[in-house]
Amino acid sequence: MLLVIQLLVFAVGVWAVVHAVRQRPDAFTAVDKLTKAKWLAILAVSALVILFLGFNGSGFLLSLIASVAVFVYQADVRPKIDEVQRGSRW
Repeated sequence: MLLVIQLLVFAVGVWAVVHAVRQRPDAFTAVDKLTKAKWLAILAVSALVILFLGFNGSGFLLSLIASVAVFVYQADVRPKIDEVQRGSRW
């Protein structure tokens, strides 16, 4: 079961990296978030930590921290970046 969770969280991390790569650098600063380069580094390292350390044994805490970073991007940063690049719907 932990392997399934690990692979799902890893997939979300990879999706976050792909999303961040495709965005304009100025969109990150426009929504008062870290720069694109910093988010890419955080997300890439997080995905690798989740892939290689997993959620069992001594790597649990690091993988948990990496998962939080990925989900913060997905829940907070990604929607704001998408909104600022899409513009107003009115």
